[in-house]
Amino acid sequence: MSSPPSPPPISNPFTSALLAGALAGTTVDLSLYPIDTLKTRLQSSAGFYPSGGFRGIYAGVGSALVGSAPGAALFFVSYEGLKSRLRVLREGGGHEDSGGRSAARWSDAADHMLAASAGEVAACAVRVPTEVVKQRAQAAQHPSSMAALGFILAQRSDIGVLGVWREMYRGWGITIIREVPFTAIQFPLWEGMKAWRRRRTGSNEVSAVESGFFGSVAGAVAAGLTTPLDVLKTRMMLAKERQSAVSMCAEIWKTSGPEAFVSGIGPRIMWISAGGAIFLGTYQWAYNSMAGVI
Repeated sequence: MSSPPSPPPISNPFTSALLAGALAGTTVDLSLYPIDTLKTRLQSSAGFYPSGGFRGIYAGVGSALVGSAPGAALFFVSYEGLKSRLRVLREGGGHEDSGGRSAARWSDAADHMLAASAGEVAACAVRVPTEVVKQRAQAAQHPSSMAALGFILAQRSDIGVLGVWREMYRGWGITIIREVPFTAIQFPLWEGMKAWRRRRTGSNEVSAVESGFFGSVAGAVAAGLTTPLDVLKTRMMLAKERQSAVSMCAEIWKTSGPEAFVSGIGPRIMWISAGGAIFLGTYQWAYNSMAGVI
């Protein structure tokens, strides 16, 4: 008796990016959550051990479970969609060079930088509230994600609905300021290494293992360069009261010294390097699978 036919591959790039992104985001956040917790506690103004030390390293994991899939899906849908659109504009609106060949008006690296930046802005609509709740639980300000969320929502009678909204999105600006440079470094590097590999092999596709390795390298470079922004973002989200980025930066410099801006750089590079391998490797595997490539 013949086996039932396998389901047809998903040919819609939008659907592939949506599902692959959701899977990649959930996989990386859950697998590397303990390192993220340690990084948050190292950056906390209260100090590593008062913030929990090595205890309860899965504190706040509930918010990560809720926010990982939609945040990553929003990112990749925006990224792939805008990248494709920019490529069409770039190649369709080019001019001829001295040899009569079509020449694009800008490089593909610019496509990747713009698309990744737009993707991060979209993803932060989900990421920032979950980060606020998650990091307060990680830093032992509350025993769990639900407790942290309940504390914020309970302030409605004092600060109103708008105040609760602003509290949930505390650190939105600095998160955008951190994420846009990060992705503007990581994704052109990742795409560039994949393009180099395709030229070397003569294949149109890159395997999940290769994509994961390139993602790890690109993530490590971007993580190290953007650590000061990550420290600033963490301090703003954990602060008892709202502060501007400028005043928080001045406070960190005054109370902790310039070395505080590289707090947690080791765990951050390790976490994002490993995360880049898992995140972009998983994404490539899922995307290729749904496209019928592997």
